[in-house]
Amino acid sequence: MSWWRNLAESRRALAVVLIAPAVLFILLVVGVPLVWAIYLSLTDAIGGSLTGNFVGLDNFTHAWGDANFRKALQNTLVFTFGSQAIVLVGAALLSHQLVKEFRGKWILRMLVVLPWAAPVALGTLGWLWIFDSLFSVINWTAGHPIDWVLGFVGIDLVDPINPPQWLGRANLALIAVIMVHAWRVLPFAVVIFIAGLASIPTEVDDAAKIDGADGLKKMWWVTLPLQLPIALVALLFGIVFTAADFTVVFLLTGGGPFNATQMLTTWSFQIGINSGSLGEGAAISLYLFPLLAAVSIAMLWFARRAQVS
Repeated sequence: MSWWRNLAESRRALAVVLIAPAVLFILLVVGVPLVWAIYLSLTDAIGGSLTGNFVGLDNFTHAWGDANFRKALQNTLVFTFGSQAIVLVGAALLSHQLVKEFRGKWILRMLVVLPWAAPVALGTLGWLWIFDSLFSVINWTAGHPIDWVLGFVGIDLVDPINPPQWLGRANLALIAVIMVHAWRVLPFAVVIFIAGLASIPTEVDDAAKIDGADGLKKMWWVTLPLQLPIALVALLFGIVFTAADFTVVFLLTGGGPFNATQMLTTWSFQIGINSGSLGEGAAISLYLFPLLAAVSIAMLWFARRAQVS
């Protein structure tokens, strides 16, 4: 009994006990599917069967030779880094304002966090109506005189007879999915940035005010450099969430029009599930793994360097 009491009071044993459930969860939820996907990618497994004949790297080479796959890879990079650029700029500006004291701040904070708290499918379906070809709120607003905003009479930003087809044209559809995903991920980055601002000592703000740094100058030369490590962590999570995102693109465009907005995730689903080629679909999805691993290692290395400096 004393041996068990000594073991329970040992820091090393307590650490193992506390971390074991998380490790077990990761192994079951992430490790097992990853190993199974690697196995399938090396076989000719088809829909309805979880086994197949060993084919080596044929699925990877066949996928790389497909023009649709290369387009999906290009779209994934544009989608990921384009949306994260919007998120980082928006989070930096919003967090800088939301830490100030003003009337109704809690309401504004709630509205900012709402896109992240709402179910992603529900929010995306709302945007599907916003971009609708016939009932688009954006086209209706931009297609009517907006002299109440600009002060001019009869200004139409779009042709009300032939409005933009946001989800029907390749370039506009890609812009639409980037906008929607940035809108969804922005609250997460804002919360992280606010936490970073809260960790900055008040003496730094006082010294900046004495030196005459205020507004954008203070944010650029004082706040952002101190927030760099936590901004890199937010960027890392954002890149991982975005590159592996499936719901937004699938619900908005389904990869269309004419595969113009296919991502690696949606194209993997198209080949592996809809077309029944599980092996090739698994190979397509695994192209994300080295990309995200390299980005994660680079981001963590830069964050450590920024923290040390």
